[in-house]
Amino acid sequence: MALVQSALVFLFPALVIVAGLKDLTSYTIPNWISLALIAAFFPAAFLLGLPLQTIGVCAAVGVGALLAGMVMFALGWIGGGDAKLFAASALWLGWPAALPFLLITCVMGGALAVALLLLRSTQVQAFVPSSPRWLFRLATKGENVPYGVAIAVGALAAFSSSAVGVAFAGLF
Repeated sequence: MALVQSALVFLFPALVIVAGLKDLTSYTIPNWISLALIAAFFPAAFLLGLPLQTIGVCAAVGVGALLAGMVMFALGWIGGGDAKLFAASALWLGWPAALPFLLITCVMGGALAVALLLLRSTQVQAFVPSSPRWLFRLATKGENVPYGVAIAVGALAAFSSSAVGVAFAGLF
């Protein structure tokens, strides 16, 4: 049973890492990643013995994050894949881990924006043409910010304080 619990819980960090790397290299986060996160949450929560009230709170946080993500998408602040990853991650994190998730994601988004400004600066541009295609695109002035990277870092940082993370740690 512990092996099944571990496998389900391991999906969260694995999938958010894949999402962040995919966004970094292609500016897309495939829908299957967010769908897999949502599908894996409920069996993981039940197998870890989380109370129904806690699962409900996690679901409410996920819905709230989806609504917030939809607003951010409508305003052009983030992409649609980012909004879905944000919501699916918030589902796993629940309350009160959503607060550090949000804070760390915002700080990492700002750090990522500054790093991209430096990468896109005139001084660095001379070195970019010989780089891999994904890095060349990342260094292109006017390109978007792959915010899935910041979401992934925020989600990973907040995971240990989530109900799922605490319940999983309690097994060992």
